[in-house]
Amino acid sequence: MRVLVVEDDPQLGDALATGLRQRQHVVDWFRDGTQADAALAGVPYDAVVLDLGLPGGDGMRWLRQWRAAGRELPVLILTARDGVSDRIAGLDAGADDYLVKPITLDELAARLRAMSRRSTGRAQSVWQHGALAYDPAGRSVQWNGAPVELTARELMLLEALMAHPGRILSKAQLQEKLYDWGETLESNTLEVHVHHLRRKLGRDVIRTVRGVGYALGAAENGEGQNGQGQS
Repeated sequence: MRVLVVEDDPQLGDALATGLRQRQHVVDWFRDGTQADAALAGVPYDAVVLDLGLPGGDGMRWLRQWRAAGRELPVLILTARDGVSDRIAGLDAGADDYLVKPITLDELAARLRAMSRRSTGRAQSVWQHGALAYDPAGRSVQWNGAPVELTARELMLLEALMAHPGRILSKAQLQEKLYDWGETLESNTLEVHVHHLRRKLGRDVIRTVRGVGYALGAAENGEGQNGQGQS
């Protein structure tokens, strides 16, 4: 999941970004709404963690502006404002969730997962696609009931594809799910991750749509299709 964190406190912002990255999310952190707004214009984030007390414009103003512009991505307000009227105002302005500081990163991560399930129409805690099962909370994958060890990037790639099982995602769209603004990429980085997933899960788990991008393969029973050792 690629998350936009909007938090002006440097210590808390750094802690949030670091903690979410340790939980294998891609994170961009900005300290004011103007920077966040510019980032939203160019990156397909999966969720926003939004502070309210921001310099140069209250977070509520930005939230209302994003909703008025038709931005439908999940937004979680994270703030010190703990009054009932504040919570009601935030939710009525378009927030999907509201957390009062201080919080634990485990709870924040769980709430982000819950928002992601709702936004992608997945009520189940474990995502199933034929013989393939993915648990976003445990960051674990099973193929035909057997656990499969994947790297952090391979997990991110698989999650991006499984979140949209009927869509073809371009190379650029997938890269945006796997890497934040501060990272530089080799030209064949994505292809390497796709190759490794096919070796571990089978050739047909990801299909290449030439000239367009990649998509999840058909939801078939995986018996006899495990791709260990295949190229």
